[in-house]
Amino acid sequence: MSIFLNKDSKVIVQGITGGEGTKHTALMLKAGTNIVGGVNARRAGETVEHVDAEGNDVSLNVYGSVKEAMAETGADVSVVFVPPKFAKDAAMEAIEAEIGLMVVITEGIPVQDTAEFFAASQQNVDANGKPKTRIIGPNCPGIITPDVALAGITPATITGTGPIGLVSKSGTLTYQMMHELSEIGISTAIGIGGDPVIGTTHIDALEAFEQDADTKAIIMIGEIGGDAEEKAAEYIKDHVTKPVVGYIAGFTAPEGKTMGHAGAIVSGSSGTAAAKREALEAAGVQVGQTPTEAADKMREIFKNL
Repeated sequence: MSIFLNKDSKVIVQGITGGEGTKHTALMLKAGTNIVGGVNARRAGETVEHVDAEGNDVSLNVYGSVKEAMAETGADVSVVFVPPKFAKDAAMEAIEAEIGLMVVITEGIPVQDTAEFFAASQQNVDANGKPKTRIIGPNCPGIITPDVALAGITPATITGTGPIGLVSKSGTLTYQMMHELSEIGISTAIGIGGDPVIGTTHIDALEAFEQDADTKAIIMIGEIGGDAEEKAAEYIKDHVTKPVVGYIAGFTAPEGKTMGHAGAIVSGSSGTAAAKREALEAAGVQVGQTPTEAADKMREIFKNL
């Protein structure tokens, strides 16, 4: 019951010895994540001590590079807790090592840096033309398969596993929706981030949830600015058979103001909450005026599944 992250995922942490890396490595282990090591070139050869979900002591090796960590541990997921000015180099290193999934938590990465490492990922493809490294983020809470694994900073105790897939631009709204639907449960919750350039999109997540047999319905959280939600609406119309509920953050945003995420920029009528709602409803998506209303609509759908 998951997309992109499961019980077999082997996770490394880039920046494992830093403050954020240390704190969230501990929380990811507590959530059941199979963390197999970390990366910090200046601390290579050291070990860091943690405790796993069962309360057992864990010693994690710190490697000098992602390539070395992958060779030694078989890691296929990296979570990046690296300061903004070093994040591009960390991301490029993971892409060049061909890690399968890279979750970039860091906030404040210059858009040009993100564009450069995203472009690099698009050029390093497999035989089917798919990028060898899937990027989630940056500036995101990451991905969680409740009761199984967490790659990121999402609180792991909000909800248990269940049949609803959740994709969101907003971290805090991800957490709220997980709580609102906690009596039903989540298959995977993925926070894609709200920067102007991101890796995994709403459409990527919708496609994966559509193909996941254990995800029965999907909830999608967007926000004002850009046209990602309108594009997702077109995709839903043509490719998604499962029920989808939406919420767009920003219905009450004052006109002409830049709100929240760097990507939440409205130009004229393009990118407004009303325009996004209209596009989604035209695709058969039920849209809530508030997160709670969206959750109520999902509960009604779930009763009839």
